[in-house]
Amino acid sequence: MPKNILMPALSPTMTEGNVANWLKSEGDSVSPGDLLCEIETDKATMEVECIDEGILGKIVIPAGTEDVPVNTIIGVILEEGEENSELTSNTNSDVKKENTIENNLPKTEDVKNYIKTSEIQSAKSSKHNERILASPLAKRMAAKVNLDLNNITGSGPGGRIVKIDVEKAIATSFAPKESKSEILDNSPMELTKTQTLNSEYKELKLSNMRKVIASRLQASKQQIPHFYLSIDCEVDALLETRKKLNATSKNEKISVNDFIIKASALSIRKFPECNTSWVDGGIIRQYSSIDISVAVAIEDGLVTPIIRNADNIGLSKVSETVRNLAERAREKPMGLLPEEYQGGSFSISNLGMFGVKEFQAVINPPQAMILAVGQANQRPIVKEGALSIANVMTCTLSVDHRVVDGATAAKFLQVIKGYIENPLTMLL
Repeated sequence: MPKNILMPALSPTMTEGNVANWLKSEGDSVSPGDLLCEIETDKATMEVECIDEGILGKIVIPAGTEDVPVNTIIGVILEEGEENSELTSNTNSDVKKENTIENNLPKTEDVKNYIKTSEIQSAKSSKHNERILASPLAKRMAAKVNLDLNNITGSGPGGRIVKIDVEKAIATSFAPKESKSEILDNSPMELTKTQTLNSEYKELKLSNMRKVIASRLQASKQQIPHFYLSIDCEVDALLETRKKLNATSKNEKISVNDFIIKASALSIRKFPECNTSWVDGGIIRQYSSIDISVAVAIEDGLVTPIIRNADNIGLSKVSETVRNLAERAREKPMGLLPEEYQGGSFSISNLGMFGVKEFQAVINPPQAMILAVGQANQRPIVKEGALSIANVMTCTLSVDHRVVDGATAAKFLQVIKGYIENPLTMLL
């Protein structure tokens, strides 16, 4: 009996995906473990493995189709001995018509609805693309913006057009042009109106990751009652401790952010009520392990790799784990496994390296807290009635008020400050 290949749910937040590429063609033999296709999810492009043995009898959803809902049939596998006619007819007359494979396939008009403008544009230039040497990725990129590959010179082997060639062509084709607004009179209102009407712009297509980020953070600000607490931490002792540790270490150097991760984990151990999240229906879920999510900027947006049980590992292990996760997160395609960035009970976002003094971060649901870390720089402070200079870093805690009260959050933030200002206590 033919077996349906469904659009898989490759992450908890995934409701739809893009069929980026088919790795098998109709008529190819397939076995369990074979790679069937590449699916672009809300986080990354992932390969889908075959779980049945047979022949790929039909590709229902073609490569390049976007926004295909989860559990939609994207292809059909025939068992050995079955013919393609099995897809459109039923040889057993006793089986009702509604149970045939054909009736389980998406209707033609539904499939067409999945195929966006990029597919229509792709059809316009398909004749040209078939006659020239270009990688599949280059063809898809060009089709999405209706770019004629015949006008591009390839830099790959044998003149093959590759990704970078298309990117350069897109940058040239869509470069901003000067507005040729005609000023009708000296009226400021007319000037503003005319410039607005004649301004040129381009609309940027959202990746699945950016769509999910926008949806989740919009929901976070709309549904989670945020409140914010800021505290200044003197980091001279921390910087000196870090310098001594790195001078004696032959491994990669420990960063300031590694100390902050460790300080946050140890503080959560003292305040387990902060290691929680809100569950719809009025339930507070308290976690037994302390898993710290660290925001890492990548090309398409933001991911939050997780340091598991951060309170039970040393600074050097924290440093090694963070570095490994961040490096793999920035790979193309992303080299993180879903379990390495899904979950976590507390987040840290550090923009200090960009010169940001302080900021307020948006809570990453379903977590209840996120710590925003600013730049450590020299500031004037008063000690025992005398003015002096110290390296100071501002930390701002965003809190879900449904889960944690202000007084508890304030005490928690004071404990973090204590660890940061007395870093040797983290090593005990």
